[in-house]
Parts: sequence; structure tokens; C-alpha cells
Amino acid sequence: MELSQDTKNILGLQLPTDPRWVDLAEISLEGILTDHAYCEQKAATTCITLIQRYSDKVKLVQDLAPIVTEEWGHFRLVLAELHKRGLHLGKQRKDQYVNKLMEFQRKGGHYDDRFLDHLLMMALIEARSCERFKRLSEGLNDEYLRNFYRRFMESEAGHYTLFLELAETYMDKEKVRTRWKEWLHYENAVMASQEVRGDRIH
Repeated sequence: MELSQDTKNILGLQLPTDPRWVDLAEISLEGILTDHAYCEQKAATTCITLIQRYSDKVKLVQDLAPIVTEEWGHFRLVLAELHKRGLHLGKQRKDQYVNKLMEFQRKGGHYDDRFLDHLLMMALIEARSCERFKRLSEGLNDEYLRNFYRRFMESEAGHYTLFLELAETYMDKEKVRTRWKEWLHYENAVMASQEVRGDRIH
């Protein structure tokens, strides 16, 4: 997948990553790889949770089952990269970005609204991850790592699309698009309030 357009047009994200982030990430390589590993692990377990919670939705189960395997494979790839470089998997840290997104999820109300928000939040996390990996694939000095992150960028772009497609499969498309715009607006505010840290993917 060739991501040649502006990130906003590709993913709908309203605020691009601060250019300083890539430089900070390169300085904090052990930290960024550790955080990346845990992001992949959490993505796999979240897909398992979605399958368990919405087991009656056949397409969702069929589409997410291979994603579980793919995300866990990504965790192993990042773990191997740490090992190859003589670095260590550090402790998992709180993901302030994801925690802020979770505050926007509907907690009560209709089941369909909660289901929609779950899918859209996942789409948004994948979109931001894709944007971050694109930055790494273009801005790191290490050629191997640039190619390493380009592979992840392409994968995350597919996952972002999948979650939006699943939402439109089970819900009214206009409702999905309206709520997606609300999520994008909220994420813009979250990103604007976040400290620029090089040891975090988000």
C-alpha cells in the first residue's frame, strides 16, 4: 500500500504528529520498541475480547480471527528486534492516549451505540499508529528500521480500514460517518493536549 497522500486525507486525522517526535523516538529506541511491543500485544488481546463479546456477529469473528494472529506476530517481531539490538523489553506503561480515548466511549445507552464506539475507537488507534509508523519509516536515520516500520505502517492502514468496514457492515453508514467525525474531533483535542514523548507510540 503506497501512502503518498497527505495523512489527513488518508486517515482523516486532524492533527499530524509533531515532527520532533521521530527525533525523540530515535534517541529513546529501547523505550519506543518496548512501547510498540506492548501496543501489538494489546491489539491482539483487544481483538480476542471483541470476538468473545460479539461472537454472534459472523463477519466480525471471521475478519478479526486472523488479525489476532497477525498482531501477536508483530509483537514477536518487535521482541526479536529488541533482542537483536541487545535491548530489553521494559515494563508496560499506561497508555495515556488510549485512556483518554476510552473516556469518550459511550458507557450507557443502547447496545448498538456502545458497539459502534468500540469499533471506531479501534479504527482510530490503528489510524494514529499507522501515521506514527509512517513518520518513523520516513524520518529515522537507521535504514533497516525505516523499512521495518514501513511494513507496520501498511499493516495498520489495513486494520484501520477493516474496523470502519465492520462498523458500516452492522450499522447505518450515515450514523457511522457522523460518529466518526465526532471521534476525529475529539482525538484532535487529545493529541493537542499530549506531551511529546519519544518513548511512546501514541
